Amino acid sequence: MLLVASCGTATDDTTNSTGQSKAKPTVGVILPDRTSSARWEDQDRPLLSQALGFAGIEPIIENADGDEAKFASIADDMIRRGVKVLMTTPLSPEGGAAVERKAQAAKIPVINYDRVTLGGTAEFYVSFDNVAVGELQAEGLLSCLGDKPGGQIIEIQGAPTDNNATLFADGQRRKMGAKYDSGALKLVKSQAIDKWDPVIGRQQFEQILTGNADKVDGVIAANDGLAGAVIEVLKEKGIKVPVTGQDATLAGLQAILRGEQCMTVYKPIRDEAEAAARLAIAVAKGDLDGADDLATGNLRDLVAKRDVKSVLLGADLITKPTVRRLVAEGVVKSAELCVNDLVAICAANNIVIN
Repeated sequence: MLLVASCGTATDDTTNSTGQSKAKPTVGVILPDRTSSARWEDQDRPLLSQALGFAGIEPIIENADGDEAKFASIADDMIRRGVKVLMTTPLSPEGGAAVERKAQAAKIPVINYDRVTLGGTAEFYVSFDNVAVGELQAEGLLSCLGDKPGGQIIEIQGAPTDNNATLFADGQRRKMGAKYDSGALKLVKSQAIDKWDPVIGRQQFEQILTGNADKVDGVIAANDGLAGAVIEVLKEKGIKVPVTGQDATLAGLQAILRGEQCMTVYKPIRDEAEAAARLAIAVAKGDLDGADDLATGNLRDLVAKRDVKSVLLGADLITKPTVRRLVAEGVVKSAELCVNDLVAICAANNIVIN
């Protein structure tokens, strides 16, 4: 509703005093990849496009496909085309910072979307409280694990170049650290996965599991894509233990309903996209005071030793009983969720297929 209210005069911004149409301001968006999570193309792209377009902004949305050179090339092209705002989800701090320096030289403001560039120069950052997300993952695992003294835990973490992955791990450790230290639980290994790649995640998890004589009692997987890779290995070995996730993807929710994954974290991508769009709209139209008002917090960049104006949103823990809530809210369509073997499971969990 805030977005609609703020954009009610969008038509006026696309015409001049004589009533002739003029070029719309452009906002360039660079998404990171198509493999680490289905969210980028399925949710972020259409939501950002819709929100920006409704406000009379022309969105130029590209995907870097996990390639630093492509990320830099897309940014160069957007800067050359003179976008009013550049919104990026950096693949690495170094690549993100290099692009931000070029944008700064061209006097183009940058918004970090979902991931911050440590050591960068972005004016704004929009994401979730990622430490809290990690805490939810740990809480979910502990609840699913139950009372299992000395339970052996394997952690499959996100990309080492992604500050979000670091924050998720920090949040997890706030809940798990004391249990590891006391011996109540045993950390077999915590492994970061390059580019959040599920193929690499599967290989790394299988090596760790084999090296531990196939002994595991629970797995912290940093997102649903990595959780799916872990579950594949566990199935092949005939092992069933709690596995966490994140992003509430269709595949992740289906795995939860089947009892293969114990939880996920639902981050309302629509809220994130709309918050980022509101910031971009304000900046593109020269309303910097309005943009500052939208940024309700700050993130401390310890590398650049500065505070980045931020919007940090909340997230929710989702387990089998609460999948129904996401269907009711329209986050996922029951007809897509409840297929094949899941038809009966959905019915048993009061999920109506329509």
